[in-house]
Amino acid sequence: MAANYDNSAWFYDRLSRLVYGKALVKSQVYLLKHIPENSGILIAGGGTGWILEEIAKVHPSGLTITYAEISSNMMALSKKRKIGDNKVIFINEPVENIEENRLYDIVFTPFLFDNFTEKTLLNVFSHLHKRLKPGGMWLNTDFRLTGKWWQSFLLKSMIVFFRLICRIEAKKLPDIERQFEQHQYEVIDQKSFFGEFILSTAYQKTGL
Repeated sequence: MAANYDNSAWFYDRLSRLVYGKALVKSQVYLLKHIPENSGILIAGGGTGWILEEIAKVHPSGLTITYAEISSNMMALSKKRKIGDNKVIFINEPVENIEENRLYDIVFTPFLFDNFTEKTLLNVFSHLHKRLKPGGMWLNTDFRLTGKWWQSFLLKSMIVFFRLICRIEAKKLPDIERQFEQHQYEVIDQKSFFGEFILSTAYQKTGL
């Protein structure tokens, strides 16, 4: 059964701010400067949708955003956001279930891959990779381990909590960066947050 954040929608943002302060927000907002005007964007797993308001601050109009979120409760919150004059297509499905021929200028995956096992990561990554135009930008932010003891402790605590509450399948952090390397993505911009525990990266698709 796929992970679903319905049970945590009402407290998710407050919990994240309690644990991480503004780091989760800053790590995602940092990448928004790489979104071109009048672009098509695929956001996979956007949560409560606050990122839509931040995007609208950078681009008040001209964007077409496909917003895929599996949680109905998260989606309900997202639909209440102020999106400016941008067009947002809300899809209440796992992003890997979206079958369409459209290609996007931007793929944005905010804290998506940490939910998955390596096997699921391969499937979801491949699906998103095919949706991104050659030369397009993939904006990814997620957790990573750099050898600090508290990172491992915090990561394990999060995984146990969300396995219980939201049924995520992950038992450890999958090798996200390896997928970008194997699919020939070039790092254009990168910045770490929260004691290097969070890594935000703008990748450019150089292959097909």
